[in-house]
Amino acid sequence: MKVKKLSVSFYRQPDVIKIAKSLLGKYLFSNIGGKLCGGMIAETEAYAGIIDRASHAYNGRRTARTETMYRPGGISYVYFTYGMHHLFNVVTATKDVPHAVLIRGIIPAEGIEIQQTRRKTPSGGKQLANGPAKVCQALGITLEQNGVSLLGNVLWIFDDGFIPAENQIVATARIGVDYAGNDALLPYRFILKHPDYFPVKNKHT
Repeated sequence: MKVKKLSVSFYRQPDVIKIAKSLLGKYLFSNIGGKLCGGMIAETEAYAGIIDRASHAYNGRRTARTETMYRPGGISYVYFTYGMHHLFNVVTATKDVPHAVLIRGIIPAEGIEIQQTRRKTPSGGKQLANGPAKVCQALGITLEQNGVSLLGNVLWIFDDGFIPAENQIVATARIGVDYAGNDALLPYRFILKHPDYFPVKNKHT
């Protein structure tokens, strides 16, 4: 199958859970500061907008930060948390439906030395980009990339035809959303079983 960028129709599907699973095995790339980097998406988390207590847009919340989530799918939603970390999300669905998928981990495949330098981990290894903050640091993603089209040449996701089998995907509760009550237990975190990926454990699993 020919390698190609994901189309806008992929991002604007209504089922954010399906999209989160479908992103496993796809490749996330960045070209920031003239440095091309990327890797296979190995971990995602779905956030189902206004009905999801774990979502920034729960109950229709609209702020300067969350407004990006209400735009049509196919753009990035990058936010800054804990005063130190950037996190990258894929905005999905249609206008005014604030669904998003957090990219929690990748398996570096391109520009690995650049990623190691950005992460200050010369040895690399399975923990180079096995967390959402690590992904952003490795790929150079900051708030400057918030709202960027994923159809362009700064951030994009491509498909090389690989589709994981169901037994290669693990579904668990999400991490760090205990404030969401029962919604914290929803199996909206998806992990690709891969020898080169080491997922962080969740206390709920």
